[in-house]
Amino acid sequence: MSLLDAIKKYKPANEQEEYDKEQMLRFMVCNSNYLSRENQIAHFTASIWTVNRERTKTLMVYHNLYDSWSWIGGHADGVEDLCSVAMRELQEETGVKHAVLVSKDILSLETLTVNGHVRRGKYVPSHLHFNVTFLAEADEKEELIVNEDENQAVKWWTFEEALHVSKEPWMVKRVYKKLIERSW
Repeated sequence: MSLLDAIKKYKPANEQEEYDKEQMLRFMVCNSNYLSRENQIAHFTASIWTVNRERTKTLMVYHNLYDSWSWIGGHADGVEDLCSVAMRELQEETGVKHAVLVSKDILSLETLTVNGHVRRGKYVPSHLHFNVTFLAEADEKEELIVNEDENQAVKWWTFEEALHVSKEPWMVKRVYKKLIERSW
């Protein structure tokens, strides 16, 4: 199924997702490079909400750019299969190699704002990430690594702890709480 069709099929669970879904679909129709960072207005990203088998904890990274504990994800960079992008990012950012994708269905949609910043010595202007999130399960005992290019730490947190360690109030209120509810 194409990304466009998967987003069309997705049933928004709240007002935020209704607006974000519509915005994503309009953007895809009007911009052929929606999967590329070359589009400096907006482009697609994929995230993976990773839970332990008991579904009591989530795996998070301390993200350098956002200076906060956050979920795991990255840019599509031309790849339409955002599910595979999310799983690749999980392995690259945490070292987890044996995670199991719970479903190829979209778990949630978000339009995320990114402030201007410097990456690898080059200025990146403020833009939007049209983010598609998936759900995976992983073994808490699997060895974790830190990808120092992007993160300072990797750690399992209880769901309650995850809501308190993030320094991003909007993410906690609008995204992480929603993902915790959908983890069951």
